[in-house]
Order: sequence, then C-alpha cells, then structure tokens
Amino acid sequence: MEHTDIRWRQRFGNFEKALNHLTNALQIDAPDIIQKAGIIQFFEMSYELAWNMLKDYLEDQGFTDVKTPRASIKKAFETGLIADGHIWMELLLDRNLTAHTYDEQKAAEVEKLIHNKYYPLLKQLYNKFSVI
Repeated sequence: MEHTDIRWRQRFGNFEKALNHLTNALQIDAPDIIQKAGIIQFFEMSYELAWNMLKDYLEDQGFTDVKTPRASIKKAFETGLIADGHIWMELLLDRNLTAHTYDEQKAAEVEKLIHNKYYPLLKQLYNKFSVI
C-alpha cells in the first residue's frame, strides 16, 4: 500500500515538478540573461526541495540529526542515498552564488555550473527516489 501522505513523498512530487522545469530550461540554446535567471531560479527551487526531501526521508527513517542542509547531505551520503558527497557539499556552498547573479558574467558562470555539474547530481537523486 502506497502512503502518499508521507511528507517526503509530497516533497518528491514538488521536486519532480521543479526539476522538470529546470530540465526544460536547460534545453534552451544560448539563453539570454532573463532565461539564465529562470534557469538559476529553477535550480534554486530544485536544490531546496532536494535537501528538504532528503531531510524528510531521513527523518521518516528515524534519523533526528538532519535539520540543516549540511547535516542532511552528510547523512544521505553516509546511508548511501547519494553518491559524490563532496560534490553535494560544493553544491551547498555554490548555492550561495545564485543570490549574487547581478551581472551577465556571473549568471553565465552559475548557469554553466548548474548545467555541467549540479543538474546531473539532482537528476541522480530524482532517479534514486523515483524507485523508492
């Protein structure tokens, strides 16, 4: 019997929607500054939903020490929910860059990181949770 009222499952549905928007946004060839801002926003939503989904899932599994993004990511790595824990920690740190995308050069740098480094990580997490 599937329990759709479980918090992490609800969060997964929202994560899936945000990740789909990010997927579509990343398909844009040569995005302009407005489109890059959209990519960055979809990334921010996807990341926030991802770490909160990890937290909710881990709490559902009985872990209580997962209240922050860092703690949730560390525990998810320890329990095998995610691979590449060091890249997840880089994502956590680089997430702060997204708040400082005031110019086109910075937006381009962040968009490139999302496309080449962080989107694949979020997609792996999605694939993992889609079969749980």
